[in-house]
Amino acid sequence: MSHRRAIYPGSFDPVTNGHLDLITRSLGLFDEVIVGVADNEAKNPLFTTAERVDLIEKSVGPHEGLLVEPLNGLLVDFCRRRGAFVVIRGLRAVSDFEFEFQMALTNRRLEPKIETIFLTPREDCIFLSSRIVKEVARLGGDVSPFVSVSTLASLKEKFPKE
Repeated sequence: MSHRRAIYPGSFDPVTNGHLDLITRSLGLFDEVIVGVADNEAKNPLFTTAERVDLIEKSVGPHEGLLVEPLNGLLVDFCRRRGAFVVIRGLRAVSDFEFEFQMALTNRRLEPKIETIFLTPREDCIFLSSRIVKEVARLGGDVSPFVSVSTLASLKEKFPKE
């Protein structure tokens, strides 16, 4: 019997309930899901890579088959090192599709074994993005419906109310 393994890459800065929904649903489809936390300092992330890894682990809780680790360099190289050739990507709206489709084709061109599976989040998460969550939190808004308890606490540390 073969081991079904997939990679869910992203910045997760911070991880939202939409991300958590896709992680949980992916764990139902695959024996192992590796959440690859992109280590891209050029994006000026709010949370360090280690903080983002920790937030995902705390938010999901212990789960057999879940690995969360930093992703450096090309996704295709990460896939080869992990022996995982299924990439999970979330699609919230038609506007996400064009970029994600281009990335999927580029990844497959670089590594023909790679297949990309697109998942849509639950309806109550479809509008969520890390960028929106950060902006609302920065301006003092309530982001508790959008993130886990541990992520909410971390956001409050980054954006203390004055």
